[in-house]
Amino acid sequence: MMIYFQTFIDSFWNTLMWTWRLIIFAEPWYQNYFWGLILISLTVWALEITFPWRKEQAIFRKDFWLDGFYMFFNFFVFSVMIAGIYAIIDKAMLDAGLKTNSLALVNLQSLPLWGQLLLFFIVLDFVQWFTHVLLHRFDFLWQFHKVHHSVEEMGFAAHLRYHWMENIFYKPLKTLGVMLLGGFEPSMAFAVHFFAITIGHLNHANIKITWGPLHYLLNSPVMHLYHHAKHLPEEYPNGVNFGISLSLWDYLFGMHYIPESSGEIELGFEDVEKFPKTFWGQLFYGFKK
Repeated sequence: MMIYFQTFIDSFWNTLMWTWRLIIFAEPWYQNYFWGLILISLTVWALEITFPWRKEQAIFRKDFWLDGFYMFFNFFVFSVMIAGIYAIIDKAMLDAGLKTNSLALVNLQSLPLWGQLLLFFIVLDFVQWFTHVLLHRFDFLWQFHKVHHSVEEMGFAAHLRYHWMENIFYKPLKTLGVMLLGGFEPSMAFAVHFFAITIGHLNHANIKITWGPLHYLLNSPVMHLYHHAKHLPEEYPNGVNFGISLSLWDYLFGMHYIPESSGEIELGFEDVEKFPKTFWGQLFYGFKK
């Protein structure tokens, strides 16, 4: 038991120190997830200000600061808090003889670097898309996912406004995805991370982008806006356009829906006006009836 406790402490402390090293530029610039997030956020925000889709929407839109807080809470504060739990789970898996390459379908190391990055990106994006579908299909999961859908005005920071429990839901399936890839992450996995953050920010931004013929492949702000629509079409009661970075999965599985692109639609869900408006009010939402 003591070894698990030590594993928890070590992982918590190492993650805390890693986060601090990011803040003080003690890590390589191309792997700096803290300042990289800030740079991407400022860039997409500047595009929103310069080329607004919904021109009447304020620069500091409704819940702007709340969404900004969620970005750093979910990516850094909660990561430090939960790191020890994940480390214990990983050790328990190893002690049980379940290795990260036990489900390997492909050996990433046998591919060139570009192939490693591409396959890593596609597999993890599908896993996230599938998890996202589950968040809408099961009421217990939907109660937590409501935090993300309580956004009533779209902007880049809404991308990372989600309940902390979603980290718990996504982690096992992400781990499964890595196990299918032989438990190996490419040496330049940070490039996939930054690309996904950029696409996610753009998808939630107040910018009109459709990607032209690439819309069958990449998710877009126009497509994702309808994912957040308050009033869903009758034939899609559980939602539409679940894509994270790729729209490909929605087209393959018939879950795409883009009726028009004016951008003037109501966002949220039924009774969204009764949903808690503060971070503390949303922190434990989903556990209550």
